[in-house]
Amino acid sequence: MEPASSRAEQLRSRIAKAEAELRELRSQLSRVEAQEKEEEASGLDSPWKWPLQPHEYERYARQLILPHVGVAGQVRLKSAAVLVIGAGGLGCPAAAYLAGAGVGVLGLVDGDVVEASNLHRQVAHSHTKIGMKKVDSLADYCTNLNPHTSCVRHATHLTPENAADIVSKYDVVLDCTDHPTSRYLISDACVLLQKPLVSASALRTDGQLIVLNNPPAPSGTKDGGPCYRCVFPRPPPPDSVQSCGEGGILGPVVGVMGVLQALEALKLVAAGPPSSPEVPAPSLLLFSTAGASTFRSMRMRGRRPDCFACGTSSSLTLGALQSGMVDYVLFCGLRSPVRILAPDERITATAYNNMLTDKPGLAHVLLDVREREHYTIASIPGAVNVPFSTLQRTDTGGKDGARPDWLPESLPADAPIYVVCRVGNDSQLAARKFKEMRLGSDRRFIGDIRGGMEAWKQEVDRTIPFI
Repeated sequence: MEPASSRAEQLRSRIAKAEAELRELRSQLSRVEAQEKEEEASGLDSPWKWPLQPHEYERYARQLILPHVGVAGQVRLKSAAVLVIGAGGLGCPAAAYLAGAGVGVLGLVDGDVVEASNLHRQVAHSHTKIGMKKVDSLADYCTNLNPHTSCVRHATHLTPENAADIVSKYDVVLDCTDHPTSRYLISDACVLLQKPLVSASALRTDGQLIVLNNPPAPSGTKDGGPCYRCVFPRPPPPDSVQSCGEGGILGPVVGVMGVLQALEALKLVAAGPPSSPEVPAPSLLLFSTAGASTFRSMRMRGRRPDCFACGTSSSLTLGALQSGMVDYVLFCGLRSPVRILAPDERITATAYNNMLTDKPGLAHVLLDVREREHYTIASIPGAVNVPFSTLQRTDTGGKDGARPDWLPESLPADAPIYVVCRVGNDSQLAARKFKEMRLGSDRRFIGDIRGGMEAWKQEVDRTIPFI
């Protein structure tokens, strides 16, 4: 009998193919209908004399009557090219609203594929698109929404080598990424190419938004708006950088920030060139689902004279960017995989499981240092949860050999202590801390499970949900 997984994969493939054909048919129908209306207009007694086509007046009717858009603003939108870097939680709603509003060219940059864990917040993707390139999935969604917007797909990650070539083709850029290295790179490219940048971020239940390099101006002048480096001259400490996979994210939060990015981009394009040479005061918009105030706005200062990218003494050039002279990974201090413990201070998930099987009554402690939310989803039987963040804030209850709260008094002095985390990084740091605290005697083994819960799922128990 054919395995269910194989049959399911075949069905998903057939559904994806049928949906692709249906999308193409709908796209063709929309184009034919638009052509039909144009032909109707050309068949009138007098020639068509209006700046937009008949179908455009119908499609954009509700925004054409807005004072800040009007026909002139819609024409500017139709002529504009907007780049969305990142086709995830921010990029999906941002791109959808830009396409819906009638942006002429919509560029999409992303090198990843759709995963099941994306779907709760990346609303342009679907279950049938798992494994599909995100730019293709999002482009299909936007084309189905508005076939008159031309979607340009850049199925790659933005790098110093390709940034200038990609960014130079667009009028406005949206940073919808989620990593410090990308944020600094995108900002530098926008400064060098004089492109306004709409940047947003979201994590857990909070978000922030800022319009940068607006108006765009050459480096060293005070006429332009601040860049990302002006606002954040130094990157956050590497240990404080969390991804959605580690810190979590509530879908509507990232959706709100993505929609706000689209709004700011539409305002920039539809308004046209500023009528006044005065530089608008930049502000940082903070969003939070906690507390009495959902939105707060913080006034930001202008360009920093000593800014590395746009300051008066800046030496940043397109040549330096493309040659790789600016090392964004080094600048952000991103940590490589942790290698603190020696090989004999670590144990594999398989070896730990075999030990429990061979000696079920063995006296020991297994400390799970993941955050409580991760621990409650799934854990190894018998594990005690003390979150790593708690270990960082306190001395864990013991100094100079004193017994911490989580260590049972009845435990023999030579009983081993094993530490487990999500992927095997925090567990090494925790084990080293316990060694420095001199817990128990020198005979006590203190080490971690190599690879953490990810390794436990792969080697021991494939049924546990790993997040």
